[in-house]
Amino acid sequence: MANFFEDNPDIQFLFDHLDLAKIAGVQEDGFTRTDGPGREYAPRDAADAVDNYRRILTIVGDLAADFIAPRAEQVDLEGNTLNEDGTVTLGEKVRENLKVLAQADLTGFTLPRKYGGLNCPNLVYTMAIEMVSRADASLMNIFGLQGIAETINAFADDSIKDEYLPRFSSGELTAAMVLTEPDAGSDLQAISLRAWQNDDGQWRLSGVKRFITNGCGELLLTLARSEPDIKDGRGLSLFVSERNERIKVRHLEEKLGIHGSPTCELVYDDAPAKLIGERQLGLIRYVMSLMNGARVGIAAQSLGIAEAAYRVAREYAHTRKQFGVSIERLPAVAEMVTDMKIALEAARALTYATSRLCDHENNTLRVLEEADRGLRTLSKDEKKRYKGDSRTLKRLNGMLTPMAKYYASEMCNRVANDAIQVLGGSGYMKDYPVERYYRDARITNIYEGTSQLQIVAAVRGVCSGAFEKHITTFEEHEFKNKALHELKQMLGEGKELVLKGGAFAKERGNEYMDLYGRKLVDAAAAVLISHLFLRQAEANERKRLIARRFIERELPTIHRDIELVCSGDRTPLDEFEAIAGPPVAK
Repeated sequence: MANFFEDNPDIQFLFDHLDLAKIAGVQEDGFTRTDGPGREYAPRDAADAVDNYRRILTIVGDLAADFIAPRAEQVDLEGNTLNEDGTVTLGEKVRENLKVLAQADLTGFTLPRKYGGLNCPNLVYTMAIEMVSRADASLMNIFGLQGIAETINAFADDSIKDEYLPRFSSGELTAAMVLTEPDAGSDLQAISLRAWQNDDGQWRLSGVKRFITNGCGELLLTLARSEPDIKDGRGLSLFVSERNERIKVRHLEEKLGIHGSPTCELVYDDAPAKLIGERQLGLIRYVMSLMNGARVGIAAQSLGIAEAAYRVAREYAHTRKQFGVSIERLPAVAEMVTDMKIALEAARALTYATSRLCDHENNTLRVLEEADRGLRTLSKDEKKRYKGDSRTLKRLNGMLTPMAKYYASEMCNRVANDAIQVLGGSGYMKDYPVERYYRDARITNIYEGTSQLQIVAAVRGVCSGAFEKHITTFEEHEFKNKALHELKQMLGEGKELVLKGGAFAKERGNEYMDLYGRKLVDAAAAVLISHLFLRQAEANERKRLIARRFIERELPTIHRDIELVCSGDRTPLDEFEAIAGPPVAK
């Protein structure tokens, strides 16, 4: 039997390499919690926890390979159905996939055990999302929305948690993150959907939302304007609604790809809702927290699609013969396949490292919240340390999560495109699934924030000290291996170039910084991934080859890009009208 966990050596390597035992110790509070619901399933120690994570991922890998993947083509063809009453019927195979995931207890992946969840770290969940996405990228758009339940768990009151989270863990409820509006896409501060209270204090929601992934789900987490006199993000609050007759799907979008995932236009007609947390913190605190997980989730989805596309290309290059040899022996194809594989592992290294730091931040915030609620005792010094860690991690993840989403999704599009190229005319036909992977890939660098917006978010960290501070922690590590030490020394030059370019751009203001943001973020990501590869190379000889190839290819690009950053050229801004010309009349 196939298994998408066991057949992937890189995921297996990273599972062992990323010190899940340490993460488990924090996730399980030092294995001291022995009371309360779900205690009988709690791991005894770190080894038990890691073994449990491995078993869970083995189950995911088995279901992804043997149940979900064989149905993906039919899911793509079948789609979903909008009913006359404003409800949606999911495709038969989609419903069966969700049922099997629920039966395997995988629908409360990161929720606490007291709600029926598995209490897994987000790093383990990221691995699971990648495998599900490799099987069927569209299914991830429902399975991968468990961050909504995490947001409810982090910020809602106990009555809301008790009402919804057990049902979410059981698979009874699927969810949607309802943010985008027809006139408020990337600019969430422009949201206008109205939230108001009646005489009984019941919150009601009125308005329209668009491009809502799984908007037909039973649990809707909705960002709405609760303060009509405040026009920016401070006027927004977050609400939860269970689907009812006052929330209807008006339209199902017809899309290029991910056909198994319904994308809905929703109409709220004075729909009842419950406030999550405090008023006015909907965007400023709650959605910004939710977006970190969402960005890493799309990065993981990108990895899964790219992995699927790469494998088809790799097999084809090996079996297809032209000019008397397998085409993998042709230099142009050999280089393409090699670089596809390195790009995939580079994005995986960055995404998993980011997910690991998100776990650290989430657990730090959880400890502080429990201390504030009297559920945990911290000394004055401990609380000060946790608060300092929280600020540092928030700043770091504010750079890394958009960087990972940008880097992985752009990689996914390149690898899917190159997979078609390796197959040639066959790749353009529906005889092979790479055309579907290409269609599915295209959304990854658009939704949950376009690549351009991820760059704008990440470049602030590159230029304001987060990058330099993070890289310094890698530079403190000493390699015994001479070749690795020499490669590390080469990266010092790369870091200094990034800092030089960042300082130059920052001096010229945000507009200039954003103009050259892609080159700065690309350079910073290359330096960071190079350090990650070097750490991996200490434990794996094959990774030494990858680290050398990656570093020697990326450093000249960093030189070129930073030279352009420091050129001072503003042509796209200053000469836009002259070069772009007037808008074309319809």
